[in-house]
This record gives sequence, C-alpha cells and structure tokens, in this order.
Amino acid sequence: MKFYFRSLPLLLSMLLLGCERATDAARPPTLVTSDIVRLQPRQTSIRLSGDVAARISSELAFQVTGRVTERFVDVGAHVNAGDILAKIDPTEQLADVESAKASVTSSEAQLRVATANFERQKTLMTSGFTTRVAYDQAQQALNAAQGGLEASKAQLGTATDALGYTTLRASASGIITARNVEVGQVTQSSQSSYTLAQDGARDAVFDVYEAIFLQKLDGDSIQVSLVSNPKITARARPREISPAVDPKSGTVKVKMDILNVPKEMTLGSAVVGEGITQSVDKIILPSAAMTSSANGPAVWVIDPKTHVVSLRDIAVESYETDSFVVARGLTVGERVVTSSGKMLRPGASVTYAGINL
Repeated sequence: MKFYFRSLPLLLSMLLLGCERATDAARPPTLVTSDIVRLQPRQTSIRLSGDVAARISSELAFQVTGRVTERFVDVGAHVNAGDILAKIDPTEQLADVESAKASVTSSEAQLRVATANFERQKTLMTSGFTTRVAYDQAQQALNAAQGGLEASKAQLGTATDALGYTTLRASASGIITARNVEVGQVTQSSQSSYTLAQDGARDAVFDVYEAIFLQKLDGDSIQVSLVSNPKITARARPREISPAVDPKSGTVKVKMDILNVPKEMTLGSAVVGEGITQSVDKIILPSAAMTSSANGPAVWVIDPKTHVVSLRDIAVESYETDSFVVARGLTVGERVVTSSGKMLRPGASVTYAGINL
C-alpha cells in the first residue's frame, strides 16, 4: 500500500503528459506566415545636433598688470586686426619709460667721456708718454661705457614695449565672443580679457556618444543644415575628434570642417548634421516575428522536416520602426515565424504557404 501511494503522483503525471501529447497530435497545424532567414543590406541614417564655431578662437589679454580705464568693444562686435579693444592706466609704464630715457642719456655721456679718454691715451701711447696700464684701463672703461649704453637702450626698449602693452589690440579680424573686463577692474598680466573668433573657416561642432564611431560613413562628408532654415545646407568633413570623453556628459567632441560656408551660418547657429552609414549585410526581421522567453527576446523557428516550432533565444542589435536587427542566435537559411506567433507553443505543428501536408 505504501508503494502505491508513492507511485500515484508519477502515474498521474504520465497520464496527463500522454493526454497532452494526444491532444497536440489531434490538433490541426496552425497557419502562420514565415520567412527564410537571409542577409539583407542595411544602411542607417545618423542625425547629430550641434552649432557653428570658428576654426581659430583666440584669448586676448593684457601683458602687464593695471587698472582698466577704457573699454571700446562688447560681445558680438566685429573687429579688424589692430583695432583697440581696451586700455589700462599707463602711469607706471610712462614713469619706467622716462627713467629708461634718463639712463640712456647718462650712458651716452659716460661713453663720450670714456671715448675721449681712450683717444688721449692712444695718442700718448704712440708718443711714449703714457704707460701700458693706463692705456688698458682707458680701453676697459670705453668697453664698459659701450656696454652700459647698450643695456640702457635695451631697458628703454622693454619699457616702451610695456607702455604699448597698456593698449589691448585685436590680433586678427573676427568677432568678439566673450568679454571678461570692466572699466575700473584691475586685470592681471595674461588674464583673458576677450575671446576672439577669427574670420575665415568655420566648424560644425557636435557632442556624440562613442558608439557612433562603430559605424562608418558612406563617403567622407555629411550634410549640415540650419535648424532655423533647413533649406540652408552645406557639406562638412570630419576635421578633429577629441581623444577624451567628457566626464559629465559621456560624449566626445567632434569638429567638422564646413565647406563653402553659407553666409547664413553665422557663429553660434544651431545646425543638424545628417549622414548615411556604409551598407552592411544583416539579418533583419519584421517586428511581428519577435516573441519572448524567460531569457529575453526570442523567435519561433520551424523544423523544415517536421514543421514543428521551437522557441529560439536571440540577441537584438537594434530596434527599428517596423523591424529589428538580429545580432546572433539565428543562421542564414533557417525558417522563422513572422506572424501568428502568439498562438504557438513549443512542439506545435504549423503550416505556411508553399508546403503540402
């Protein structure tokens, strides 16, 4: 009696399985739509948003420290090379110039005295009325006076240059994109006062994710269009790719050289870049073919001999509007169910167009 009770669950399971198999065998095949797995050429469109920037952007700064007394331009102003942007108080530099001039005058006087003394010693030496020591001393004094004059002149040149540095001028023609000084402010030497976007070549600058570099462009350029007026377009080629990832956004900065820049593409204009990737053969299935298993995405695969379906786990590379790209899990030549998969279960028999049962 004990053996009977222990075997009862097993017997019930065998009876239920037998009934289920009998039911499956008696159930007519389910009509489905199917397709053969094959490779198809695939191209994707890449759209990037960015803005227009100058190829060369310069930081302009005073080379001496001082208090700003005048400011002549503001952000957005167009300047030409040599235009005055701002000035600082030149009082200290003027004093240095006057002091250097006085030093030059003194050195010139010392040189005249040393020259006259040397000429006298030279004449006396020829006549034999002086010693060699006195002659050598006069020559050394002349050389020292000449060196002193050169040093004074160099000091005057340095002071004159410093006086010129109290006026900040544009290094090239372009547009002022940033200003960091105000009248009355004490600015330090080499502290940026203005940012100048130089005229000439323009770049389209985009911040993109690293995954985009896994795809290769079809061609060497993309189309760039204005967000405000998509009819304004130009071609752009990659010029510079940042070697580092921005730690805040996780993106990489890409600069693209805009060819034949339209006048409407001014600095700071928002643009959209569009390109097509190279054609790559991929397994592409309609969205209706996808189902799921306990492990994730799956499809129904039909046995070509028995017409029985089995559930196959797959890895999806990307999802499209009405389809998806299979990364792995299927082999070219297999037949998969592309619709009516919700009515199926493992081991079910199916029929589809083109076969005779």
